[in-house]
Amino acid sequence: MKVGFIGLGAMGRPMALHLQQAGHELAVWARRPESIGDLPASICATPAELGRCCDVVFTVITSSADVEGVALGKDGLVEGLAPGSVLVDCSTIAPDAARHIAEKLGEKGIHFLDAPVSGGEQGAIDATLAIMAGGDAAVLDRVRPLLDCLGKRIVHVGPNGAGQVAKACNQMIMVAAIQAAAEAMRLAAAAGVDCGKVRQALAGGSAASRVLDVMGERMVRRDFSAGIEARLHHKDFGLVLEAARQSGVAVPLAAVVAQQLNALTAQGWGRDDTSSLLRVLELA
Repeated sequence: MKVGFIGLGAMGRPMALHLQQAGHELAVWARRPESIGDLPASICATPAELGRCCDVVFTVITSSADVEGVALGKDGLVEGLAPGSVLVDCSTIAPDAARHIAEKLGEKGIHFLDAPVSGGEQGAIDATLAIMAGGDAAVLDRVRPLLDCLGKRIVHVGPNGAGQVAKACNQMIMVAAIQAAAEAMRLAAAAGVDCGKVRQALAGGSAASRVLDVMGERMVRRDFSAGIEARLHHKDFGLVLEAARQSGVAVPLAAVVAQQLNALTAQGWGRDDTSSLLRVLELA
């Protein structure tokens, strides 16, 4: 297929490379041209130009406003994509934003899938991402060969917006687990016990998890360099709390974690790893 890609960051770049290496014709647009580097792709001047030369376009960018601007703004994809083409947004944005973009593109006969991903940078590199998709099932089937280049688990969750609801749920569980690991490591250290040994012991029992493996190890080594920038989880928890507010759902644990992320950001650690939640506890 002729595939476009917007968002060549830590996750987007390896995703784009997987599509190109699978034999698809790749074109890109980047707000910062230097992010393209030596990527073997055709370079377009605007999202609209990208849309005109592609059957399917992927976006992996930061915020709801960013995705709406690229999709619907001046020189946006909506001005270039042909009827029947597909925009697959792998960003983490608000469910309402996904529904709005789908509606506006649908007026032009353009299909939209909200297909946020989980697995982090390593999952993108290894093509083992979990992909949770919202939108028309037939459209998902059309682009499934492309998604198969990127991930190992592709689930059609429901209509547009459902993928983003699933991603909000993912973030709630994952970041709460990071907070729990931070509290456990803080307790171990305060009790004079070797945190590394505690993590090793927990990894063999019912507390075992990928979060404990990866984030717990970062806490033990005190390596807070960004694997996942905490500012992104801070942004995601804003989406979580707003979605909960709109649905009238109580999320007391998520609210506490959001406050810890607020404190982390206030310390200027937003571009460090989310394992920095340990450092927030150490301030008390």
